[in-house]
Amino acid sequence: MVHPHSLLLVTVNAAGFLIETIYLLLFLIYSNRKQRIKVQLIMLAELVFLTVLSLLALTIAHTTKVRSDIVGPIAIVGNIMMYAAPLSVMKLVITTKSVEFMPFFLSLFSLLNGVSWTVYALISFDPYIVIPNGLGSLLGAAQLILYATFYKSTKRQLAERKATNEMGQSVGPTKGP
Repeated sequence: MVHPHSLLLVTVNAAGFLIETIYLLLFLIYSNRKQRIKVQLIMLAELVFLTVLSLLALTIAHTTKVRSDIVGPIAIVGNIMMYAAPLSVMKLVITTKSVEFMPFFLSLFSLLNGVSWTVYALISFDPYIVIPNGLGSLLGAAQLILYATFYKSTKRQLAERKATNEMGQSVGPTKGP
């Protein structure tokens, strides 16, 4: 371990790793060949990166502080990338004025996750946890604000689309010449 007395962090991350592994296995089983190869290449790159990082941190850095100073900023970047992933969907919500492609519960639990880890990090003030999760809390709150802002317009757009589809189907097939 990089940092002693981090049983809670190790336990939570091990559970997350197990859940993500199951998710990836299901994705690999049910995805098409092109998607499967792309994900496998990304997984290979991540595995190589983490292996090199672990070996360097455990062999070159001999104190907890130095290990934390090496691994911490890298973990911050990875965590921020995770929380920033929905930014493209947030842009889509703003441009289409529809939350159709932004699941409410994903946004809610992103906020709750960020808040809970921020509170945990503030108890012992761990900047490597508080920085990305504080930012994640803000991004989760922004997603929920967007959801609240565009929820009614989404319902209206979906109703209009449904009415248009029903009208198109009720006309019936046209006869050819």
